[in-house]
Amino acid sequence: MQLNTITNQTIALAGIAQAAALVQQLATKGSCDAKAFESSIASILKIDSDSVIDVYGSLDDLQLGIKQLNTQMSNFRVVNPEQARYSAALVFLENQLSSRTDLLNTIHIGVVRAQSQTEHFGALHENVLANLSEVYQKTVSTLQPRIMVNGNPDFLARPEIANKIRACLLAGIRSTILWRQCGGTRWKFLFYRKKIQAELQELLKQI
Repeated sequence: MQLNTITNQTIALAGIAQAAALVQQLATKGSCDAKAFESSIASILKIDSDSVIDVYGSLDDLQLGIKQLNTQMSNFRVVNPEQARYSAALVFLENQLSSRTDLLNTIHIGVVRAQSQTEHFGALHENVLANLSEVYQKTVSTLQPRIMVNGNPDFLARPEIANKIRACLLAGIRSTILWRQCGGTRWKFLFYRKKIQAELQELLKQI
């Protein structure tokens, strides 16, 4: 399987955008797109995969991310600054994380544990989400600057929503790692903007 293609890079970017959109939804509404949430959580648990899109299940499962990324890239101004900030922060933090083998090992152990939990409870069980949330807190959350999530204080104070938000941020890190594995870089994001936009249009036709 050839990883380094503009299609795979765009799919992984959509994965980052989807995670950022879910974080915003949970923080401001206390709920989120169910299909997208399941897809993003499943992507964390999919360590080995036959293809990049298989990480997320299908293009339809990544629909929220593809549409959000297309909206952001189709405008000269930033349409949703909050989502853009989360996405940029995830890319920045993953770059730090890539050199921390201790933290990567902690994530791997936590994900394997979550995979085992999923066999008994299902991927969206509160125990699995609490575990993924703890993995995020022990690893990504120790890096600087920490991602500050804005939203309704009542929702943010609820442990089950906080766990979902951290799990989504971990899914964003998973997508960022995938993006880099597919040859994605910040320079490419800037200079391949039109190619990414064209690829998004093709992906939208397939949904």
